[in-house]
Amino acid sequence: MVRVRTSEAAHQHELLSKSDAERLAELMHALASPVRLRILSALRGGPITVTELTERLGLGQTTVSNHLRLLRHLSLVDGDRQGRHIYYSLFDEHVVDLLDDAVGHVVHLPRIGERGAGGLSI
Repeated sequence: MVRVRTSEAAHQHELLSKSDAERLAELMHALASPVRLRILSALRGGPITVTELTERLGLGQTTVSNHLRLLRHLSLVDGDRQGRHIYYSLFDEHVVDLLDDAVGHVVHLPRIGERGAGGLSI
């Protein structure tokens, strides 16, 4: 589980500790995957099963399951078993905020090879 302290001091540009930086790097590494970002964006609409995710994303079940396992390990995604199915959802509002902030930042960046502002839809 990745947890970076969010004390007031940390928000005042305090240098990250080595362990916090390592945990944050692990989280950022997980977010560096387009497939995982698409899974997170799909989960913004509410709980969904692996089968529904595979259909929506056009990916294989093994691929989606492997990515979900990592996202669960990092506390970005949670799973709720209901009978034979597990419904996956974003872990909490911090994950929604993280995704929204990242998308908001990318919207302001120029696209590679273009001079205008970039766009991104989630």
